[in-house]
Amino acid sequence: MTDTELPRTPDYDAWPIDADLDAVSFTPRLVTVRWSDGRVSRYHGIWLRENAADDTTVNPATRERILDLSTLPAWPEIEGAEVDASGALCVDFAPEDRRLRFHPGWLRAHDYDNAVDPEAPLVPVTTWQGGPEAGPDTLDAAGLLDTAPDGEDEEAILAPALESVLGKGLVRLRNLPTEPGSLDAIARRIGPVRPTNFGQLFDVKAKPDPDSNAYTSIALPPHVDLPTREYHPGLQMLHCLENSVAGGQAVMLDGFAVAEALRDRHPAAWATLTRVRWCYANTARTTDYVWFEPMIRLDARGELLEVRIADFLRGPLQAAFEDVEPAYEALMTLQRLLRDPAFAIRFTYEPGDLVIFDNRRLLHARDAFEGASGHRWLQGCYMERDEIRSRYRMVQRTQRQRRLAAEA
Repeated sequence: MTDTELPRTPDYDAWPIDADLDAVSFTPRLVTVRWSDGRVSRYHGIWLRENAADDTTVNPATRERILDLSTLPAWPEIEGAEVDASGALCVDFAPEDRRLRFHPGWLRAHDYDNAVDPEAPLVPVTTWQGGPEAGPDTLDAAGLLDTAPDGEDEEAILAPALESVLGKGLVRLRNLPTEPGSLDAIARRIGPVRPTNFGQLFDVKAKPDPDSNAYTSIALPPHVDLPTREYHPGLQMLHCLENSVAGGQAVMLDGFAVAEALRDRHPAAWATLTRVRWCYANTARTTDYVWFEPMIRLDARGELLEVRIADFLRGPLQAAFEDVEPAYEALMTLQRLLRDPAFAIRFTYEPGDLVIFDNRRLLHARDAFEGASGHRWLQGCYMERDEIRSRYRMVQRTQRQRRLAAEA
């Protein structure tokens, strides 16, 4: 590669160049660049050295780092810095006597010196309420399995679906196949399925000798699935194969909206439910899952991370003596909020419908149905939040690559 060609990046992504490197200055431990739009960015020499894309830093076949900084002869110091003919940043490092080049688009995208939040969600999180006229974001997904994987036709369906799940926690796809097992192929257009003790795919229908309330015709209260696990599944998919029963409407609530309402209206209950660790237990005939966690969890930034609400999967509370009554008071306050119809959307599954939702955010419920009136058969599976974020990043990457190719 010559100095008239842009260097590769330490990843596989495509990085548009929205501003050019205009001027460069340096000290032994710092490079300062001015961009053509006036922005000034500073990069530590140690950071640049570790994030170079040459063969001594990353494996060119995998783009995974192979450099161990502690094996360098000394702290890497900067002996020179300039912009080359391709527009890349060139930095000379001592004591290695090594010149390394940095792609300006990648450098700009990773500008930690300016007001960039690297942990910002891929799609802004929007809480929502329900009501009689509300429903899930709904998309026509007919032909999804006939599209080429990673093709533009597939992305036209997946991109808005992924955005709805990432932003609102919920999307409904319609007109999908109704053959049993087709959910597996649909799910794998997003990512790997997470198997559980209920199987890779599980059938949600009334059956003899059930091992879960979901496999009966009784009503189910608002809940998340598998809060009994250390890390309960991030996504759930429910695919309707058959539905001719009377009743059995699906009910969905945004658990984050309920939690925010609890914080605003009942701050003492909020404080208790974010602190007290409840017991979640699924002690079936052949398995015994138990985990302890607060009902509402925040991340390190103080943002809502997950809710664990499932009355029928709570074991005996094992909290400090003085916390027991406040915990139950807070629980009943939350339960009353969950019954408020303003939070709920209701809909009937049609054959070919697939609902994808964030199982660590959305609460789902079901009205009772009359089993003798027909058949109700959903197939479900679980997946991790990581898979939908990865798939969305890949969609964005291929869109950028197409854009750059069209501009070339």
